[in-house]
Amino acid sequence: MSQDLLRGDHHVHSTFSDDAVSTLEENVAAAAERGLTTLRLVDHVRRDTAWVPEYLAAVRGLRVPEGITVLTGVEAKILDVSGELDIPVLPDGIDRILIADHQFPGDDGPLGPTAVRERITAGWATDDVLDQLVTALNASMTRYPGNQLAHCFSILPKVGLTQDDLGAERIASWARTAAETDTLVEVNEKWGCPGSALLDALRDAGAVVVASTDSHEASDVGRYDRVVALLDGRSL
Repeated sequence: MSQDLLRGDHHVHSTFSDDAVSTLEENVAAAAERGLTTLRLVDHVRRDTAWVPEYLAAVRGLRVPEGITVLTGVEAKILDVSGELDIPVLPDGIDRILIADHQFPGDDGPLGPTAVRERITAGWATDDVLDQLVTALNASMTRYPGNQLAHCFSILPKVGLTQDDLGAERIASWARTAAETDTLVEVNEKWGCPGSALLDALRDAGAVVVASTDSHEASDVGRYDRVVALLDGRSL
């Protein structure tokens, strides 16, 4: 495992997200204290989000200690199987969109985990569920190339499935698409994903992996335990 990977945190939320408690300034200070060299500041958006210009101006106004590169991002959920994102028109200055599986991408819009579990109970075949999820992820990476997958496959345990259910063919397709679309794939501390088999597939496909805490308070910035375990013994 490259220690350089752990000197970056590519998914850190601030008070621009309604579920985070730390300011941009507090996150930068925490990154400096942890000895990070790369920090990606990220906040949640929806189609009607209007504060992105204000956010970018605030980032530009930060006093960043020497030795840290501060990057920007916005996190948006996948809406449907076509890969469309719940995202506003973005001004210049956002480095990466974080593509997130906050809900399950349905045929006509996002489905909550309870609805998916009910459909599985009613007969929706596991293979079809997994095919639809991977199709949506691949479509989103293709539709929005050059971005980043956030906590990918964190939706699976919420709907009663696991990454082990994906199978080698789906995993290989997903990893290949990430590589072909210049999509960064984060190893996420908060959700502990993606797992070992998926990380191996990303390596084999030549995709780029970054580390993230998905922190919502500054004390968690750059603090890795689950990520260290997932990356142990891997060259990525």
